[in-house]
Amino acid sequence: MIFNNSINMLTKEELIKIYIDEFNVSRERRLMMKGEAYYKVENDILDRQMVRYENEKPVIDETKANNRLAHGFMHTLVDDKVNYLLVKPYTLVCDDKKYLEKVQYVLGKRFQKRLFQLGIDASNKGIAWLHVYIDPKGQFKMLRIPSEQIIPIWVDNNREELQAVIRYYDVEAYEGKEQKNVTKIELWTPENVEYYVIQDGKVILDAEMYLDDSNSYDGHFKINNIASSWGRVPFIYFKNNDFELPDLQYVKTLIDNYDLTRSDVANLLEEIKSVVYILKGYGGESLAEFVRDLAYYKGIKIDADEDSDVDKIENNINIEAAREHYNTLRKDIFDFGQGVDKNQDKIGNNQSGIALKFIYSGLDLKCNALEGWFKWGFEELIRFINIYLTLTKETVSDKEITIVFNRDIAINESQAITDCQNSKGTISDKTIISMHPWVEDVDEEIEQIEEENKSDELPMFKGDE
Repeated sequence: MIFNNSINMLTKEELIKIYIDEFNVSRERRLMMKGEAYYKVENDILDRQMVRYENEKPVIDETKANNRLAHGFMHTLVDDKVNYLLVKPYTLVCDDKKYLEKVQYVLGKRFQKRLFQLGIDASNKGIAWLHVYIDPKGQFKMLRIPSEQIIPIWVDNNREELQAVIRYYDVEAYEGKEQKNVTKIELWTPENVEYYVIQDGKVILDAEMYLDDSNSYDGHFKINNIASSWGRVPFIYFKNNDFELPDLQYVKTLIDNYDLTRSDVANLLEEIKSVVYILKGYGGESLAEFVRDLAYYKGIKIDADEDSDVDKIENNINIEAAREHYNTLRKDIFDFGQGVDKNQDKIGNNQSGIALKFIYSGLDLKCNALEGWFKWGFEELIRFINIYLTLTKETVSDKEITIVFNRDIAINESQAITDCQNSKGTISDKTIISMHPWVEDVDEEIEQIEEENKSDELPMFKGDE
């Protein structure tokens, strides 16, 4: 392991500091922070300042119009993607039903929500992290960790197997009455976890953590007061794609230009009046008096000589050109962001199944990458659950558990129902029921049909006699 490699003339603490310093200024971490910011509609346009030049030097100009219109494209794109793939209840499949029930109990009822949150994290930051642990009561627990707090140390360039994980984060602390931020560090290996803190720019052991006996043993946790470890780094990654890139990477420049041009037009509308007046021989005392008289009296007074006159120049913004630019940008954002532009004149209410599949094809491709890595992460989670079941003297089956993500596919309901009716006698009733758009739980629906058939309430559902 790299932290135990004596060839390196650096101490473990010095290596940890190098990893943290490099990650803090890395492009990877910057993208994570930007991805989350744009999801919250905290776009770069919000930081724009207007400037003027004095003596050839830029000076911030607070008097100029500075509309900063941030558009929530990333919020829409990410929410559509994650809802499409992860909002519907997942399905676990295993031949050993008793073993499956144990795993489902360990996962708990909130795992569906946790999967959804991991989908948001992965889409915004390129990779999401789940930490597994055993609490003091001996219960299996899972905790989402912000990706910007995690530095993975991979075994090789495939970036698939973890050698170690450095987690670091800031906490508020007090020295006397003075409040300050302290950087806490955790070094997780397959065997144990070590705690450090940054003090005066150096990484040192966190003495505060080792005052507690629960952190003074060699391992990850205790069961029945016996120290033990997972035998693997207890962090599970859920990647967004093979390159671990956030969705923002593919559309940021397009969104930035959309924000900029819409803001600039708003500035023009605010600053440029539709009519500019040209005054010749104006009899008033000032331009302020001119504007006042025009607004109040609907007229002005001019000197009585042949050179006196009032003329006007009308200024018009080319709205059509601006609209064409916005529409093109919007189309590009959804095309390259592989999203679905829910513009009613394109989707409508009566699209055929084939047309809807075409509209959702980009979203399907994007979800395929996320789904593949989430299935990988789930397989790793099952390994930890199997270790936990073994530690708690529960029987573990050699039967594989697979997870099925049930996508929230857009369909033409009328067409789907008609197709189900026309398929009667061609395929099994269970398959037909599973494809019906109003059915959420197939087994529950079949049980309900059987109950109704017994009481002859719905004889139309009876099989052929």
